[in-house]
Amino acid sequence: MPLTPNSSLELLFPPSLIPSSIQAKLGSDLHIRPLASTDYKRGHLEVLRVLTQAPDVSADSYTSTFKHLASINAPPSSSSSPSSPTSSRSSTPPFHPATYYTIVILTLSDEIIAVGSLFIERKFLRSLGLVGHIEDIAVSEKVQGRKLGLRIIEALTGISESVGCYKTILNCSDKNIPFYEKCGYEKKENEMAKYAPERPAPARL
Repeated sequence: MPLTPNSSLELLFPPSLIPSSIQAKLGSDLHIRPLASTDYKRGHLEVLRVLTQAPDVSADSYTSTFKHLASINAPPSSSSSPSSPTSSRSSTPPFHPATYYTIVILTLSDEIIAVGSLFIERKFLRSLGLVGHIEDIAVSEKVQGRKLGLRIIEALTGISESVGCYKTILNCSDKNIPFYEKCGYEKKENEMAKYAPERPAPARL
């Protein structure tokens, strides 16, 4: 199957937000873009399985989740916010960064081989500052060694900084600290986690 062009896909966010330098570093045999609503069939979940258990879900459930994320990313309607003297004089709407940014790297045969996600936290601290959280960096075992994890991190960090985040953070295991230090990150504090008890999966209708 040939690579599907971006223009034929429903994407999670505008591809122009991905730094153009990343595509240049990947070379002509790979393509980086935002997640698409149809990436279930391109192996998105299979790549995520290198991280942890990723039980299969139906294509409809996958698409439903994508559309939910896309709806959160959609900018607020100008008609839904009250008018003010300041806003009525300005022809440029305020900038509202999206919340979810998931990117994928594909082969020219339209197969996903690397993924990563960034979500934006809106804070009351730092003058209503933004923080970028990087999650779920995964690279297919078939293409280990091509620095695709580094390219995903570079792309997500670039997006985080371009939308105005004052910092970008992530969690990793001790063995991966040297890798993330090469990406420009430094060890800060400690991570704590509390996992909820396992619950039976809901029955599919």
